[in-house]
Amino acid sequence: MSEAPKRQEVGERQDLVWLDGVLLERAAARIDPSDRGLLLGDGLFETVLVRAGHAEHLELHLQRLARSADLLAIPLPVDAPGVAVAIDELLAALGLRQDLAALRITLTRGAGRRGLLPPEEPQSHLLVTAVPYHPPAQTAFAATIVDIRRNEGSPLSRLKSLNYLDNVLALQQAVAAGADEALLCNNAGAICCASRANVFVIRGRRLQTPPLSDGVLDGIQRHLVLQHAAAAGYDVAEETLMPADLPGIDEAFVTNSLMGLMPLSQIDDLALPESTRTQELRAWLESSTDD
Repeated sequence: MSEAPKRQEVGERQDLVWLDGVLLERAAARIDPSDRGLLLGDGLFETVLVRAGHAEHLELHLQRLARSADLLAIPLPVDAPGVAVAIDELLAALGLRQDLAALRITLTRGAGRRGLLPPEEPQSHLLVTAVPYHPPAQTAFAATIVDIRRNEGSPLSRLKSLNYLDNVLALQQAVAAGADEALLCNNAGAICCASRANVFVIRGRRLQTPPLSDGVLDGIQRHLVLQHAAAAGYDVAEETLMPADLPGIDEAFVTNSLMGLMPLSQIDDLALPESTRTQELRAWLESSTDD
């Protein structure tokens, strides 16, 4: 596997991407029309927050990408050191080393013959893009439980695959209802996640989040919050969360790698007061920038 990207001459316009070891102007980056990521959603992605040129928790993101790629039998065309070099070069070329940026790493299985079965020797592709990131203006989200269901029996429920239409539909439904975020239930009726985040609730000093077996992505921020909360003396529980359990909670929040921790001020008709415990966890998470 290649460990460092090659540099290609680019024009003055700094609208660049990194594709398979080469820095390219975005308009010159070509995806084969028969690429399975485009046609079948056969691929994975990671979204990473960049702060002042530092891709936060990059090692954890790349470890998850490698685990997921192994599960799907998609070869990684570039190793972790090579991806880190690519990111640094791309951020420098885009002038994003001093800003907040949203970095995306996309892996596709590559081109294949018509049909569902993948090629025996796939030629996978790795794309890295970055844009300035502007955090949400809200200090808390209103959430609603939508009728889109997450299939906890599918391995895709625990992967950041390119198949994201359930999440798209869920968020569309929530916004149409006047909310900022959607909460999805699985086929058993248990709350498992938000459209773009993991979900947590707090009762006193008890912090609860749905288990991975309920159809939950093993989020990077989820992992960090659970780790810190346990060390801080919370009673941490990865347990099934039913909608009927919500009236007994004191507070709730969602997490993802870009926005970090976002408190929930409301879930449907349930109003949730602002709490110092959520704010304490949020402050800790924002200060936890090292892997």
